[in-house]
Amino acid sequence: MKRSDLTEKILDIKRERDWSWKHICAEIGGVSDTIIVGALLGQMKLVKPLAAKAAALFGLSETEQRMLNEIPYRGTAMPPTDPLIYRFYEMVMVNGPAWKALIEEEFGDGIMSAIDFDFDFERMPHAKGDRVKIAMSGKFLPYKYYGAEQGVQEYGFKEE
Repeated sequence: MKRSDLTEKILDIKRERDWSWKHICAEIGGVSDTIIVGALLGQMKLVKPLAAKAAALFGLSETEQRMLNEIPYRGTAMPPTDPLIYRFYEMVMVNGPAWKALIEEEFGDGIMSAIDFDFDFERMPHAKGDRVKIAMSGKFLPYKYYGAEQGVQEYGFKEE
C-alpha cells in the first residue's frame, strides 16, 4: 500500500461515516487540527500515541497505523492547481516581497520558520460575505554569518 492509498481509505471512511474534520480532530486530539488533518491527508506524521488513536478511530491495520507515524514526502507540484491553495500562493507572490522587507526591518537577516510554526483561522461574519481570518506565527531564524571574526556579529539579528 502507498501512502496515497491510505489517504484515500481515510477519506472514504470519513465520507461513509459523515464525519467532520472537527469531529475527527476532537477524537484524536493532542496537537493542532492542522497537524492532524495534514497527517491524515499524507503531509505530516502523527506521533505513535496519536497514530494509535487515529488507527482505532478509522479501524486501520497495524501496518496502516505505522504509516501514519512515518515521515512523509511533503509538498505538491508548483504552482498548485487547487483554487484555494493557489490563492495562498498568489498572496505570497504578490505580497511576499513586502512581507520580507517588513520582517527583515523588524527582526534582521533571517527567515520565519515553517517548522516551528503555529496557524489558526476563524470565520468572521461580514455584511458582504463572511471572511476568513488567518493568524500565522513562526519562530524567527537568523542567518548565521559563518567565519565571523571577533567583534563581528555571528547571527543576522537586527543591528541596533
